[in-house]
Amino acid sequence: MRGGPRSLGCHGSHHRFYSLAESLLAEPLPRRWSHSLGVAGRARSLRGILGDDASLMEAAAVLHDVGYSPRIASTGFHPLDGARFLRDQEGMDERVVRLVAHHSCALLEAEERGLREELEGEFELERPDLVDALIFCDMTTTPDGACTTPAERLDEIVQRYGPDTLVGRFIQRAAPEIHSATARVEQRLSRVSAAQPMWGSVRESSRP
Repeated sequence: MRGGPRSLGCHGSHHRFYSLAESLLAEPLPRRWSHSLGVAGRARSLRGILGDDASLMEAAAVLHDVGYSPRIASTGFHPLDGARFLRDQEGMDERVVRLVAHHSCALLEAEERGLREELEGEFELERPDLVDALIFCDMTTTPDGACTTPAERLDEIVQRYGPDTLVGRFIQRAAPEIHSATARVEQRLSRVSAAQPMWGSVRESSRP
């Protein structure tokens, strides 16, 4: 492990997170890198509801798929491979590691692969609202990094892998929770958006 756990919240730290993800994905998997950048962009769009956890979410978003990198892939299950690498080789903040390990209903895919006990045993789940937020970021971003809807994203995954493959079965099982999680995030965004004009009116009316 390279030193102690890396802190979050400063520009330099974020540069390292992006540089690490780029070094692992950009050359061997350029489309995956584009997707990761798109997911990070979605994370930035959630700052209004994430508060102090905004930097945490952006770090997890840009790093969430590093387990696909040929340099670190071991089990073939990218959430587990990525989380282990970030924990053991990079000394990453444990909350980032937990989010990467469990991103986008990973426990269900781990079950399909016979790896659920390993994933659950090594990595705790993060707070439900943060788990929801990363699902939202991942499942509203296309493989090329553009914005999309959860329904279109799920359909694209099923078509790409096939409905009867391991990934196809997993994503169809996960679909109800993915829709529920993204809906919860959208509701939080709507509440924040609805509150902003009100606060603006209060500030305006308070002027002498």
